Amino acid sequence: MSTRDQRRAPRKPVDTGVVAIDTVAEQPLGTLCNVSATGLLLIGHREPRSEGIYQVRINLPNGSGHVELGLQEQWHDPAASPGQYWAGYRIIAVGNSHGELLERWLRQG
Repeated sequence: MSTRDQRRAPRKPVDTGVVAIDTVAEQPLGTLCNVSATGLLLIGHREPRSEGIYQVRINLPNGSGHVELGLQEQWHDPAASPGQYWAGYRIIAVGNSHGELLERWLRQG
């Protein structure tokens, strides 16, 4: 069974162009495709480091605020478009008070 088949929580699709910003490099890490309480899928223009650790900020749509997350890369593959990569990340840390905001956003329809 691949890592991608080992999801622990239901994923919420995201289709609003929400970008995860690598706060260390102050560059986009990728665009959010789906998210759960335990992980997320991004598509981005740079290949992530295998098992790399990232600190990101995600501005939630509709002025819902932002969350800061610690992520660890679980897998990545080249996308069909040259220079783009699909990447799955596990959430390893949630910023102060951001866990509740993330959960509330995940519950929204």
